[in-house]
Amino acid sequence: MEDTKWWTRLLLISAVVSVVLLAAGPLGYKFQLFALGPSFVSLLAALVLAILVILGSLAMFLVAVRGGLTKNRNLLAVAMIVGLVPPAIVGPQFVAARSVPAIHDISTDTNNPPQFVKAVELRKGAANSLEYGADQGSPSELARLQANAYPGIKPLKTDLTRAEAVARARDVLSAQGLEIVNSDPDQGIVEAVATTFWFGFKDDVVVRVTPAAQGSVVDVRSVSRVGRSDLGANAARIEKFLEAF
Repeated sequence: MEDTKWWTRLLLISAVVSVVLLAAGPLGYKFQLFALGPSFVSLLAALVLAILVILGSLAMFLVAVRGGLTKNRNLLAVAMIVGLVPPAIVGPQFVAARSVPAIHDISTDTNNPPQFVKAVELRKGAANSLEYGADQGSPSELARLQANAYPGIKPLKTDLTRAEAVARARDVLSAQGLEIVNSDPDQGIVEAVATTFWFGFKDDVVVRVTPAAQGSVVDVRSVSRVGRSDLGANAARIEKFLEAF
């Protein structure tokens, strides 16, 4: 019976470890076991280890094929497949980080962004400010960066009354899995919190409804509590809301 070579076992174990590191970083932060820095280091370590596994498995796969080591060849193929998991998950995130500006505050109205009420107390201790443009140096700079990256994000005009639009906004946000934390038809405000699956990052969302000559105008703002770049998440959330509305 063919023996499993030590290098085959090592690559298989390393492949599994890379997947464990991939999950440990985000979940460790989500459940407050690690700080954000070590969690990102875990992701990077998972990616580097997975790449080494893929390269090593490919090289030894050729050795196994030439040596007629069928069992080792098959196990090395498994190691390569498992090793592809971290790059498949982390890779698109790195691509997204390079393709969008490092901003985390997106609004349909960049001249007069909707203001938060309930989120002010919910965000105590948060790394990011609710002051529009504070992290970019000025509101105009943030507005410029957003306009270049997401030119389609604009206010939504609707035939609904303010009260009807507020109710509709609340329903849409709830249907999309956000937690409603404030709803005031008189002020035309709905606030909600979005929580990401892996890291448990929390982003605050506010919908502002302004009466118009016919119907009303709906504006949305979405702001991350941590992280310099949101990888396009806030813009995608607003686009999804406007489309559903």
